[in-house]
Amino acid sequence: MKQLPNILTLGNLFCGSLAIIFILHAPQYIAEFNGVEYTITNPEPVYWASALVVLASLFDFLDGLVARLLKLQSPFGKELDSLADLITFGLVPGMIFFRLLRSAYMRMPDVFDVSYINLAPALLIPCFAAYRLAKFNLDTRQSENFIGMPTPAVGLLVASFPLIILYNPFNLAPMLQNLWVLYTVILVLCYLMVAEIPMLSLKFKTLSMSENWPRVALIILAIAGAPLLRFAAVPVVFICYVLLSVIARPATGNTGK
Repeated sequence: MKQLPNILTLGNLFCGSLAIIFILHAPQYIAEFNGVEYTITNPEPVYWASALVVLASLFDFLDGLVARLLKLQSPFGKELDSLADLITFGLVPGMIFFRLLRSAYMRMPDVFDVSYINLAPALLIPCFAAYRLAKFNLDTRQSENFIGMPTPAVGLLVASFPLIILYNPFNLAPMLQNLWVLYTVILVLCYLMVAEIPMLSLKFKTLSMSENWPRVALIILAIAGAPLLRFAAVPVVFICYVLLSVIARPATGNTGK
């Protein structure tokens, strides 16, 4: 029982590692362009990776819950959790962005002249996630709420993008295949992860509605939005999470991710 929270954390890491395999495992074929043959790599259906990120977020939620219920919280568990989060909610979203950027460039006439430098901004996501996890593991102000965007929120948001492209609710897919939209989202997420902005935690410390109304509003929005907006509900809830955090200005006081 003492190892149960750590086992759940490793379940998070296992899902993140498997997601990387799905993203990397892409079939190749030969195409001819202006009389020259090129090896083309098809974008893997990364929605399987998206599903694994969702499953990993469940493990991430349960490991902390079980640790609190069994009073098994420890510095070791906290560090292990951060290492798992870096892979699942840092590296995997970065690789999803890499795929999305490459797919966006595939639509351009000069696709074969595109350098990997153009795709490198995707790797800012794991870099900023690592910085956030290292910095905020030492931050003593986050006992009840967060300062900066939690990495699991970033991971879930990015994981929704392939699913939005696949099912195309409200014809949003073209937006997520636009290079400048992708670059802008990368920069915004990197900023939010390290910004000194108090962000809500979804943990209910009391039953006071005056303290918990932003959390209740966010949960109601997520439940109501899922059947109406489908996968587009994820970015909508993410934006509302940021807005509610700014409006409510949650108090900060010692560990978050």
